[in-house]
Amino acid sequence: MAIVKRKPEDRVRIQLKKNDQVRVISGRDKGKSGRVLSVNPFTNKALVEHIGIIKRHTRPNPAKQIKGGIAERESPVAVSNLMILCPQCGPVRIAHHLENLPSGKVRRSRVCRKCGQTLDKK
Repeated sequence: MAIVKRKPEDRVRIQLKKNDQVRVISGRDKGKSGRVLSVNPFTNKALVEHIGIIKRHTRPNPAKQIKGGIAERESPVAVSNLMILCPQCGPVRIAHHLENLPSGKVRRSRVCRKCGQTLDKK
C-alpha cells in the first residue's frame, strides 16, 4: 500500500483550533477527551493533551540537560477521529455564522449545530 504525500497546495481546511476541547470518536483512545495542543494542516493531524500516549526512548545528553530513559508523550491523532466539545451539548459538528461588526467588517465564528452557542472564545 503506497503512502500518498500531500503537496503544500493540497492543504485541507481543519475546523479545530489550538486550545479547543475535543473528544476522540474512534481509535485506541475512543471516548477520551482533551485539549488541542497543536494542529498540522499538512498531515491533517492534531496533537491532543493526554491522547495517543506513546513511549519514546531517549538517549541522555548532558549538554542539553536531557536525562535518558523511557519518556511518555502524545502522538498526533487524525482530525477525522476528533469532535469538538460544546459546553452544553457534548461532542457536536461545527457550523459557521457571519457577524456584521459596527466597523463594517464581517467576522466568521464557529457555532454548535445543536444549540447554536458560539464555540470561539472571543
